[in-house]
This record gives sequence, C-alpha cells and structure tokens, in this order.
Amino acid sequence: MKATIKWVDNAMFLGESGSGHSVVMDGPEDHGGRNMGVRPMEMLLLGLGGCTSFDVMSILTKQRQQVTDCQAQIEASRADTVPSVFTDIHIHFVVTGKALKPAAVERAVALSAEKYCSASIMLEQGGVNIRHSFEVIDEQ
Repeated sequence: MKATIKWVDNAMFLGESGSGHSVVMDGPEDHGGRNMGVRPMEMLLLGLGGCTSFDVMSILTKQRQQVTDCQAQIEASRADTVPSVFTDIHIHFVVTGKALKPAAVERAVALSAEKYCSASIMLEQGGVNIRHSFEVIDEQ
C-alpha cells in the first residue's frame, strides 16, 4: 500500500492514495491554514470509521440481515500535551433495517473490534481506549 502527500501551500496538503483517489488536508486559520480540508487527525478517525463500518456491513450482509442504513458515530478525546494523541475513542453504530436481529448486530460490531478492523486493533495496541456500542432501528 502506498500514498503520496504533496504540499500545496501554507498548511494545505493533497493526499493521493495508491488507488488514485485524492483528498485535501488543511489546517485551521489560526495555524496557517485556510480551513479548506480535513485535518490529518480527523482523517485518522474517518479511516477508523470506514474500516470498522466496512467490516460490520460485510458481516451483516453475510448473515442476510436487511440493513437499509448504517452509521458509525465517532467521538474522540486527545491528550492535552504534545504529542496530542488520541486517548479515548467511542464508536457508536446506528444500524437501521427490516427485522434486524440485535444479536447479529452485536456480533458484527464485536467481530470487527476484536478480529477484523486493522485500524481499530492497531490504535488499541498503541494505547488508545476504544469503546463500541450500537443501536438497532427497526424500519417497518
């Protein structure tokens, strides 16, 4: 896996993935940026959310659950000192569907957290406390 980060100006960078997709990263105005892109630490949270959401949806699809929507809502806390690493992350899944089995959703979230989500497991091994929760919304 490869990626390239190119400086644009001030605190703005263009990241390009090995698969050819690009994203703008920028800092806030009080740190030399123009607030025109995602912050790098936000990008880490987005990557974590994407990784675990991919797992959860893959598992639920294999279990033939009728999911119509899935959101991972993420809240994170960072250390007050430099480096201001993530200390705690809470990932809350809101899964909507028809006749969903809460036990299936619970298992999918647990399997992602404990076995499949490389991003989550890597961050936990680095000392980040990650909590998971979920809710099921029945769409009738």
